[in-house]
Amino acid sequence: MRVFRGLPNAESRAPCALTIGNFDGVHRGHQALLARVRAAADARGLPVCVMTFEPHPREFFNPAGAPPRIAMLRDKLEALRTNGVDRVVVEHFNRTFAGQSPDTFVENIIVNGLHARWVMIGDDFRYGAKRAGDFASLKAAGEQHGFEVEQMATVAHPNGARISSSSVRASLVAGDLEAAHVALGRPYVISGHVVHGAKLGRDLGFPTLNLPIAHKRPAAAGIFVVRVHGLAAEPLPAVASLGLRPTVDDSGRVLLEVHLLDWHGDAYGKLVRVEFLKKLRDEEKFIDLDTLTAAIARDVAHAREYFATSGGRPGNANGHVSASTGSSTTSSASGFATSATDRIR
Repeated sequence: MRVFRGLPNAESRAPCALTIGNFDGVHRGHQALLARVRAAADARGLPVCVMTFEPHPREFFNPAGAPPRIAMLRDKLEALRTNGVDRVVVEHFNRTFAGQSPDTFVENIIVNGLHARWVMIGDDFRYGAKRAGDFASLKAAGEQHGFEVEQMATVAHPNGARISSSSVRASLVAGDLEAAHVALGRPYVISGHVVHGAKLGRDLGFPTLNLPIAHKRPAAAGIFVVRVHGLAAEPLPAVASLGLRPTVDDSGRVLLEVHLLDWHGDAYGKLVRVEFLKKLRDEEKFIDLDTLTAAIARDVAHAREYFATSGGRPGNANGHVSASTGSSTTSSASGFATSATDRIR
């Protein structure tokens, strides 16, 4: 899969089957749409192209009120790749881009920028300044410029509930990893390169892998049972903190810290994938490091019990463990105790 930051240059432009959207999470609804695009592309001898945006348009227009992010860009791109996408255009969403009229958007992006011959959109798709463009206007533009347009209805669960990025976010915010797994069609994961921290976790007896999070508001937050892929032949059991670590840091930076239960080695610089299995508790601001250390010890014990009881089955967010596991329900925030560098990979 080829990834372009902005529109491809003239040499890289070629006719394609196109779909456009944020694709946060690449959930089962997105997957159904991508499968339809793949089938149409194959029937026409075209590559599949996805245009997505960074930042999310709602983050651009209203940073404080924007929804939490489900996926890091790296994880979104990987999910698109595994769903048969040949090209991804990551368009920088800014005021100039947002200010294009629907007609200008069609001419600059769909026709001249991407040479689309067939376009698939979801039933809530809008384009152009003030979201003035819709399916009817895009259909008319396609007839004028020579590309086909299809619209796909929303995909629903067997129980009738709509599968959407909003529903996945709500599940992750609530700590319902099982519901998120069902909607995503796979376990919830975050990947990244391991960076150096302040080594405070090591001083406390719980060394951690540190993965910076590019977004200030990830949908999931708290203390989790996880498995780590990328360091050994088999995924490694671990416990993780995702959040702000207010006991040891007031910078507002978000960090994913992972304590591996039974592995020791040099992981710095390596790309790992953290698979979330069960939420244990929310973060908490502890009064001192001794209290924090005791809480981490309990989290580790609960994680060990989870793996012993559930066998660490992938995505087993509702693993049947004893009532004590995952029952701590403090509010607010903290986690393991290392600090991150400013570098985002």
